[in-house]
Amino acid sequence: MINKKWDIVLKDEFKKDYFKNLGIFVKSEYKNKRIYPEYKDIFNALRYTDYDEVKVVILGQDPYHGEKEAHGLSFSVKEGVKMPPSLQNIFKELKNDVGVSRTQTDLTDWAKQGVLLLNSIMTVVQNKPLSHKNKGWEIFTDTIIKKLGEREEPIVFILWGSYARSKKELIKNKKHLILETVHPSPLSASRGFFGSKPFSKTNQFLKNNNIQEINW
Repeated sequence: MINKKWDIVLKDEFKKDYFKNLGIFVKSEYKNKRIYPEYKDIFNALRYTDYDEVKVVILGQDPYHGEKEAHGLSFSVKEGVKMPPSLQNIFKELKNDVGVSRTQTDLTDWAKQGVLLLNSIMTVVQNKPLSHKNKGWEIFTDTIIKKLGEREEPIVFILWGSYARSKKELIKNKKHLILETVHPSPLSASRGFFGSKPFSKTNQFLKNNNIQEINW
């Protein structure tokens, strides 16, 4: 049981062989290795932001792979953990864009307002980025993006980096707004992420569509 509406929207997906095999693989990995996020937190993105509550999607690739960082929300880390460089850059842009000085690294408050913080791959082995690539997660999360892309109510899709941008073709309804730039990592942030104003553009779009804006 993830969340009432998601359980309905994804019910066919849960019955498919790939998802059953993914479940077997993931349980085995948690039994034998150090995996992030904690097992109970894997589906937090869907738990905090139900299907019909989604206003914004911020797509990540896979969870942070360091000790106690990931907790099931893309780009978010638990309080008290050192802030990753990508999140530092996101907060710099937030300050420059809408004047919000944020130090709280746990983005659960965004999720509860309708920001789906979705990682395409939902689990990872400690200190081994992309270790759970091509195990079935991408099929599952592509379905989530497709289902949201077909929704009538407008959504803002924020795609940072080439991987996230490759998912653009899954978003069919032209009512949605797609904001895409390079990734906020230190390697690329200065090449178009800084100055892209995703937060103000998101809220302007929501306002234009009579949807409650996000308190970033």
